[in-house]
Amino acid sequence: MSNVQDGVRQEPKPGEWMEPEEFESVIRLTPLVAIDLVVRSPEGKVLLGRRTYEPAKNLFFVPGGRITKNETRSAAFQRLSQEELGIRLELEKGRFLGVHEHIYQTNRFSKRGFGTHYVTLAYELNLDLQTASLPRDQHGEYVWMAPSELLNSPEVHDNTKAYFR
Repeated sequence: MSNVQDGVRQEPKPGEWMEPEEFESVIRLTPLVAIDLVVRSPEGKVLLGRRTYEPAKNLFFVPGGRITKNETRSAAFQRLSQEELGIRLELEKGRFLGVHEHIYQTNRFSKRGFGTHYVTLAYELNLDLQTASLPRDQHGEYVWMAPSELLNSPEVHDNTKAYFR
């Protein structure tokens, strides 16, 4: 969390989260930069988690998360792979798929009047993971779906489907 030192508010350290009221202002006023992890099984299926929070609450989405202030892309990739997949991976393990924009009408705080805008860096990973061992902080359940299956599912968010069109 942000701290105050000698009466001066300090910026967050890399990987550190902001106070909720500060984060709410950031979401309301600026785009967020995030990394999405498009994880494929040896059979070519894609790992999806049902989101617990807004935006995209209750829909299936690929794992991922935002890059924090002063956090390098490499450090964020390592942190996010640990938090979202339970294993710390180097950025070079992923294949860069491109930059995507995700614009939502909702926000993490479920407040009216503003949505969330992400500029997302997508990386593909080939991993053999067991869904039972995956972290449950952001996703209530996990499934593996073939790309053709997820493209046809109303439970998969359109921003995830965009990676396979």
